Amino acid sequence: MFGSIGGTELLVIMVIALLIFGPRKLPELGKSIGRGLSEFKRASNDLKRSLEDELSLEERNDHNKIDDPDTGP
Repeated sequence: MFGSIGGTELLVIMVIALLIFGPRKLPELGKSIGRGLSEFKRASNDLKRSLEDELSLEERNDHNKIDDPDTGP
């Protein structure tokens, strides 16, 4: 999940964040980061779905051109 960050490194990062932001702002910061990541993931999925739909439509149009004998020369 965190790539090459191990348990010790994660603990150090959490302690530093606690010292910088304090115990009152840390939960609020976590919620904000979570909401931001959620919104990014949703936008990414929407973009992926749009691209897949567009490619699927393009493939169907290509198949219809090949299968339709009236469009020939």
